Amino acid sequence: MDFHNILIKWYLRNKRDLPWRKTVDPYQIWLSEIMLQQTRVAQGMPYFFSFTKEFPTVKHLADASEEKVLKLWQGLGYYSRARNLHKTAQFISDDLNGVFPDSYKELLKLKGVGEYTAAAIASFSYNESVPVVDGNVFRVLSRYFDIESDIALPATKKEFTALAQELMPKDNPAIFNQAIMEFGALQCVPKNPNCSVCDFNESCVALQKGKVNMLPVKSKKVKVTNRYFNYLILEDSSGNTVIEKRTAKGIWHNLYQFPLLETESIVDFEVISKKAKEEIFSTYNIISIEDYQESTVVHKLSHQHLHIQFWKIKIKEKIQNGIDTEKLKTFPFPIVIYNFIEKQEINC
Repeated sequence: MDFHNILIKWYLRNKRDLPWRKTVDPYQIWLSEIMLQQTRVAQGMPYFFSFTKEFPTVKHLADASEEKVLKLWQGLGYYSRARNLHKTAQFISDDLNGVFPDSYKELLKLKGVGEYTAAAIASFSYNESVPVVDGNVFRVLSRYFDIESDIALPATKKEFTALAQELMPKDNPAIFNQAIMEFGALQCVPKNPNCSVCDFNESCVALQKGKVNMLPVKSKKVKVTNRYFNYLILEDSSGNTVIEKRTAKGIWHNLYQFPLLETESIVDFEVISKKAKEEIFSTYNIISIEDYQESTVVHKLSHQHLHIQFWKIKIKEKIQNGIDTEKLKTFPFPIVIYNFIEKQEINC
């Protein structure tokens, strides 16, 4: 039996019941694909429902403020996805009269839409014969055919795309793409897959050679940078505080935070006290400074580990345009700050 026939039969028996599989609406498929980049299905699902409820059409999303979009996205991470999603919705609504491009080639021109996402939308919405190639597809095909090409190299992407195109039934590309991704997600998993129950266990070359856990080959290692963030939480006599918007490019662009002091390492009370009084809040009379927690919070991003400390600084003066607790919760924050706000009884 052909590879695609075995794969599709497995898929029809084992596929998960996911909402974006019940539609050919390119808006909903686009939303789901952007959300599931770097995100597990279980984590992304509630966000998909929130977005489709709040923004049922691309026009609703386009008409929303960026702040509202970021607030709804809060906790999903990789916030450039949300900003690109919003800009692309505005482009489709304003420049394309609310109509999604209906081909792989045209979809590729949208901001935030790469080859994989364009292929997914083109095949699932328009049944265009174009293969999706993501980590799941690399893993399945490299193991089944024992391909040792380094998946960190651009040439390998072309090699796997050509192979997937060859295997794909031209009359039903959508189901093949769904099937191979699902097979990689559920059966041919990264570590210790259960090959004894796999439908391909008689034909998988890597299994015959005992190489399943060696494939796919990926050479490039991610270099992790350590950064040290000290968030300074001002509190005046009315319990109000101040926040600022992160306008610089980089992580958490356009999200909000408490005033930040970034240091070269973890610092103690003396360093914070000196800088707060002499450099950062020199116009205020500081009553007290205290560390909010016993240990530093380590927040891990893909390329950065953030070592975070929160410092409470009480002042005598009333803060002009200070923000109270209820208003504070309406702003979009990085999830590590939002969780802190939720957990602490900060009278701000």
